[in-house]
Amino acid sequence: IHGLLLIIKTTQQHNNKGIKNMAKIDIYQTVTNQIIAQLENGTAPWHKSWVGGGLPLRSTGQEYQGINILLLSMQGRSNQNWMTYKQAASLGGQVKSGEKGTMVVFYKSLKIEDKVTNKEKMIPLIRHYNVFNVEQIDNLPAKFYATTTGPKNTEEKIAIAENYISATQAEIRHGGNRAFYSPSEDFIQSPNYDDFDDAVSYYGTMAHELAHWTGHNTRLDRFFKNSDGTKDYAREELVAEICATYTMAKLGLEITPRPDHASYIASWLKVLKSDPKAIFKACSKAQEACNFLWDLTEESVLELAA
Repeated sequence: IHGLLLIIKTTQQHNNKGIKNMAKIDIYQTVTNQIIAQLENGTAPWHKSWVGGGLPLRSTGQEYQGINILLLSMQGRSNQNWMTYKQAASLGGQVKSGEKGTMVVFYKSLKIEDKVTNKEKMIPLIRHYNVFNVEQIDNLPAKFYATTTGPKNTEEKIAIAENYISATQAEIRHGGNRAFYSPSEDFIQSPNYDDFDDAVSYYGTMAHELAHWTGHNTRLDRFFKNSDGTKDYAREELVAEICATYTMAKLGLEITPRPDHASYIASWLKVLKSDPKAIFKACSKAQEACNFLWDLTEESVLELAA
């Protein structure tokens, strides 16, 4: 009996040691490091890989949200469809040998006791799993390999983008050589349409300024403040940049970096290096802004797209 107890104790110690030594991924830091690496190379990852048009899709056809859009768009895939290994198998597909999955995240609620109030409360815990692009999978139904959605030519897409902007009913003033949003007077200023290199550049700028427009205190009341009470432009610019990318992807247009993009990189790096959760917060706020705009414009856009 003594020998059996010793074996059990030794086994438990070994198992506990193994569990303690297991590498636990810091999801926030892992993702932030990927974004930082891209920015240090002079490229904003939210400008990359919208080759196929549209936002990344789950196997159900639902769009991914928030930070997952960035994580998937950074992979350089031309197809917008993604799924887990099991989902692929359930559809008759087989992940190709040697292919590696891409991490996506989700939040799971955990009930804990508040040490101050002694009351139960729910806190969000971040979790992750891997998905594969359909380009990494054989034998799926043909519909998953299609890469085009929505309007197929640029003229249709531009018409829908124009309809989208008009449907917001935001006040937009044209003239001068600067694009900006004025929170105090609640209007967007933009150079004239013909002053842009092309139509896509104009609508990309409009998408960016409309993202700022959603932050007004009569809408999402979002504008960030530093610890000293001043406005935190770097965080707000992150939200606007990412929201504009989401918006343009929904419209089937590929956004191009703004002329002032390079000047913001240093400030974005400072924000991300000081807070591993900053990019998650920015993506969440960008998604909220994108959803707000889409709720205003969806009916009008769909009518034109039909």
